[in-house]
Parts: sequence; C-alpha cells; structure tokens
Amino acid sequence: MESSTPVNATTTRSLLRYGVIAGPFYLAVGLGQALVRDGFDFARHPLSVLANGPGGWIQTANFILTGLMVLAAATGFRRTLGPNARTVSVLLGAFGAGMIVAAVFRADPMDGFPVGTPMGPPNSISTAGLVHFAAGGLGFVALAVSCLFAARAMSRRNARALARLSLLCGLVILLGFFGGMAIPNSSPVLGIWIAVLVGWAWLAVMSRHLSRAGTSHT
Repeated sequence: MESSTPVNATTTRSLLRYGVIAGPFYLAVGLGQALVRDGFDFARHPLSVLANGPGGWIQTANFILTGLMVLAAATGFRRTLGPNARTVSVLLGAFGAGMIVAAVFRADPMDGFPVGTPMGPPNSISTAGLVHFAAGGLGFVALAVSCLFAARAMSRRNARALARLSLLCGLVILLGFFGGMAIPNSSPVLGIWIAVLVGWAWLAVMSRHLSRAGTSHT
C-alpha cells in the first residue's frame, strides 16, 4: 500500500508534469527540424523520417527523451488512479516504450526525404523500418486503448467531461492512425498528424488534471 505522504505526492506531481510537457517537447523539437531541413514536406512526411540523413540523431534523441517522459507520466497515472485503473498506466507505458523502440529502429527514407531519396513510397522496407512501423502502430493502439480505459476510470471518479474527452480522443487516434491507410486515395500522413496531435493533447490534459487531483491511497 502506497501512502499519500507529502513526499510521495510531490513525486507523483513531478512525474505527471512530464505528461504535460512530453507532447510540446516532441512537437517543438520535431517541427523545428522539419522547418529547416531540406526536402521535408508536412503533407507527405511524418516526423519520424527526420531520423534519417544529417542531423537525424536529433529526432532519434527526441523519440527517446519523449518516450522516457511518457513512461514517467504512466507511473504518475498509476500512483494517482490506483489499482482499479492499472490498465490505463500499463498501456500508456507501452506507448512510451514503443517510442523508444521506434528510436532504435528508425523509419526508412521515403518520398524525397532526405534529399536524394526517390519520390513516392519505397519499393521495399528494411527490417529496421518494419520494426519501426510495428512499434509505432502498436504504440498508437496502446495509447488509444489507454484513452478508452481512462474514459471508464474518469467516469468512476465523476469526471464526466474528461471521460467523454478520453473516449473521443481514443476513437480519433484509432481512426486517424489507421483510417488513412484503409481509405483509398487518402493521405495516411494527414491521419497520422491528427492522431499525434490529439494523443499529445489528451496526455497533457489528463496529466494536468491528475496532478491537481492528488494521489490515490493504493
């Protein structure tokens, strides 16, 4: 049983603050690179391809640091929500771990990025690219399902607005990440951007709420 001592409460709030800053940090570093690196097109490229070419280590570090922040936030979720909502923190942690795996196995160059890469989708996918894609896909599924379980947890805590928000965000993340791939003649990159933005926004809102709500006696 974990007591809600001042020290534990302070530690939990610190862990949850990482959930607030993880998304803005990831986007700031990623967008900063995207704006200055030749060949990157927001309409055609996800941020993950920035791990290729000169300076690619910056995006790799971005993935690792952000993944660690998500893992810290997941620990804060567990401390706050308690054992009855453990699935939320486990799945959120899986999303963070997926980011770290995606950092180790970078995405393949694609569609003109980095400069010199043939236009269009790659003709083949490397083992590293396949692992990156699998880690990203499973990670986003874990994040989306974490949102859905959080909807139930928030409903039990009578936080109806957050319950509805979590439900909506979980559905949008699933549809955004996989819908673009399933719809013919659609842009999968647009769906990925939507899933990324919604996912980070949800994590920030939830982390901020839980940091104010205090720890659970678990």
